[in-house]
Amino acid sequence: MNINRSEARIKYALLWVPVAAVIAVAVAVVAKLFGLWAWGAFIAGAGTFFVASIVMLMGFCRTDDEIAAARAEREAAAAARAPYKAANDAIVIPDSPKPGSGPKVAPTVAKTAPKPVAAPKPAPAPKPAPAPKPAPAPAPAPAAAPAPAASDAGARPAPLSGPRAEGADDLKQIKGVGPKLERQVNELGIYHYDQIAAWTEAEVAWMDENLEGFKGRVSRDDWVGQAKELAAKG
Repeated sequence: MNINRSEARIKYALLWVPVAAVIAVAVAVVAKLFGLWAWGAFIAGAGTFFVASIVMLMGFCRTDDEIAAARAEREAAAAARAPYKAANDAIVIPDSPKPGSGPKVAPTVAKTAPKPVAAPKPAPAPKPAPAPKPAPAPAPAPAAAPAPAASDAGARPAPLSGPRAEGADDLKQIKGVGPKLERQVNELGIYHYDQIAAWTEAEVAWMDENLEGFKGRVSRDDWVGQAKELAAKG
């Protein structure tokens, strides 16, 4: 429905607003019948009234000029899209050939050609007897490890081949002797306090020169004096 005169818009609005109200009441009643609480039914009815009023006022309360303007706007939009639609319709996408759809090539060999007769296999030649393996050469005797070079200064203390039956003394009790130095002294054949306590000045000089990384430690820390005290304590 359209309106020829703008001043008649209010009259038509008064007609369609009650219709929207009736629809809203019906929606609220149905919502209540389906178990919706009272405020929920009221909100559903109010929302329906608002939407129905807008739809009816916009759809049925327009003048002829408004209808003509809307139609002209639609036609202008369609005319603006027409060139693009025509260009899309003019595009032709060629169909690509499916794989294997090309012309078939005739086989070069007939399917019924006779199979070639296989030549007989020659008899295998006899394997030669394996040559005897040469006896392995005796392994050379391992060379003895070179003894560490000792300095000629002083005289080397008499070494022992190993500690006595009661066991080696704890040389780490001597000030300045740690595990590494104790191991080096044991390798030189020194295991007991009384051995160190009996060293002469020449033997002290020899030990000072031949302790790798600890040169001069014997005289500087007075090993002989400390060993005498430890030997006296037992």
